[in-house]
Amino acid sequence: MSRSTPKVVVAHSPAWVAQTWLSFALSVGVTAVGIWNLPVDIWVKSFLGMGLLFTVGSTFSLSKTVRDQHEMEQLGTRIDEARVSRLLSEHDPLAPPKM
Repeated sequence: MSRSTPKVVVAHSPAWVAQTWLSFALSVGVTAVGIWNLPVDIWVKSFLGMGLLFTVGSTFSLSKTVRDQHEMEQLGTRIDEARVSRLLSEHDPLAPPKM
């Protein structure tokens, strides 16, 4: 007796997955080559390289956290919908009030 519409999960196409991985590899690679070719001392290049690695790592952590939060919100919504559905199915509008 639920009035909610089922949620449709659409998988990513292989072209989309390839494009995202290629864009990631290209952006990190081009940035690394740019750092390597800078006309500065090696310690400056090392510092910038570490910054690049930490940025990539924190980006992965952030994306995982956002994904996990989104999945938990969906789970919470499904649990709430199940509770409301159960309450509505158990409710008898013609029954006398309980005291």
